[in-house]
Amino acid sequence: MTAPLTPPPHDDSAHQVRQAPPLAGHGPEQDGPGLRTELREAAVLTVALTLGGVLLGLLWWWLAPHVPLVGDVLDKSWVVYLKDSEGEQAVGVDGTFTLLGLGFGAVSALVVFLLRRSGGVPLVVALGLGGLLGSLLAWRLGIWLGPDQDVLAHAQAVGKGVTFSAPLKLSAKGALLAWPLAALLAHLGLTALFGPRDPETVPAGSGTPAVTRRP
Repeated sequence: MTAPLTPPPHDDSAHQVRQAPPLAGHGPEQDGPGLRTELREAAVLTVALTLGGVLLGLLWWWLAPHVPLVGDVLDKSWVVYLKDSEGEQAVGVDGTFTLLGLGFGAVSALVVFLLRRSGGVPLVVALGLGGLLGSLLAWRLGIWLGPDQDVLAHAQAVGKGVTFSAPLKLSAKGALLAWPLAALLAHLGLTALFGPRDPETVPAGSGTPAVTRRP
């Protein structure tokens, strides 16, 4: 007698196809603009903030307190001295620029966040760089609009014993960093509190059934 022939067991393992979930950022639709768009937006933002320094310079020139000076003649030579040696006008000049820079930084960060909540490294760099360039422009513009830099010539022009205003100047150059630092910190805080959240990912081995396909 011969044993009956039985077909070998059918192995479906070779025909099973498992579909892995697409990797983040490699799907057909990617979130956010491309790098070229981000760089273009960052360049526009840098130019806009730099031009905003014109407004900061005008406000500084208008709001900063005037430091009174007086000219006199000693031994046939002109000398200039502070009319109020104990006055705090010089400190107020630096303080005005610093407070205006903080305000400009907070406003610029809010506007950028409202326009682009997703942010991005180029945009953050442009926020800091534009704020610094705007502060430099405001500083030089305020000096140019302010009183004459040649105090001896100014004293001779107004006459002996006549009070005149000292030229605008920043004694504390650290005030130039008020705008960029305030902008970066404000944007960081807004992003942390109200920025978009990353979607939750399904952990591996969570029991999601694999998709099989049979011939």
